[in-house]
Amino acid sequence: MKRMNPTVAKITESAAIAAVYIVLTVVFAPISFGPMQLRIAEILTILPMFTPSAVPGLFIGCIFANLFGGAVALDIVFGSIATLLGAAGSRLLRKNRWLVPLPAIAANTVIVPFVLRYGYGIDTPLLLLALYVCIGEILGCYVLGELFASVLLKRREIFRESGPQ
Repeated sequence: MKRMNPTVAKITESAAIAAVYIVLTVVFAPISFGPMQLRIAEILTILPMFTPSAVPGLFIGCIFANLFGGAVALDIVFGSIATLLGAAGSRLLRKNRWLVPLPAIAANTVIVPFVLRYGYGIDTPLLLLALYVCIGEILGCYVLGELFASVLLKRREIFRESGPQ
C-alpha cells in the first residue's frame, strides 16, 4: 500500500479534528454558546498532546463552529484566537498530561468574558462571566478531556506521534 504524503496526512488530520469540533459544537449548540456554556467540543483540547495537527484543527474548527452556530463577528475572531492560544499552549505542555488542559481553560477564561460582554451585550460582571466560562472549561477540558485522554493513551497508535509516556 502506498504511503500518504506527510503534508497531506497532516492537513487531513487537522481537517478531521476541525470537522469533529464543528459537529460537536453545532449538535450541542444549546449548551455550546452563552454566558453559562459547556462546549462539548472542548474535549478535543487534549489532542495537541498527541499531534501538532490538532493546533490548526482546533482553531479552524472553532472558526467554523462559531460561524455555523450564529456567533457574532467578535466571537468568531476572538473566541477562535482563544482556542488557538489554548491549543498552542497545550502543545507546549504535552509532556505533562495534567497540565495540557490548562492553556485552553486560561485562554477562554480571560478572553471569552470580554466577547460575551462586548459582542453580545451581556451585562453580567466580567468576573462572574469569567467564573462561568472557567467552570464550563474545567468540565469540558479536564473532566471530559481527561476521560478522552485515557482512552487515547490506550490507543496511541491512532496518531503517528505518541503523547506522554
